[in-house]
Amino acid sequence: MGTLFIILIVVGIVLLLLGVFVEAVKFLLWLGLVILVIAIIAWLLRSIRSKS
Repeated sequence: MGTLFIILIVVGIVLLLLGVFVEAVKFLLWLGLVILVIAIIAWLLRSIRSKS
């Protein structure tokens, strides 16, 4: 019974850490997409202004 309890604790901790890691990756993915869109808009504005 003791080893089953230890295995359940370890599995629970691993799943908790994995959940936190996945949420962090999701946040960083959205942050990267926002930065990419801002960079594209800035590049377009700069290229439009330099032509005129």
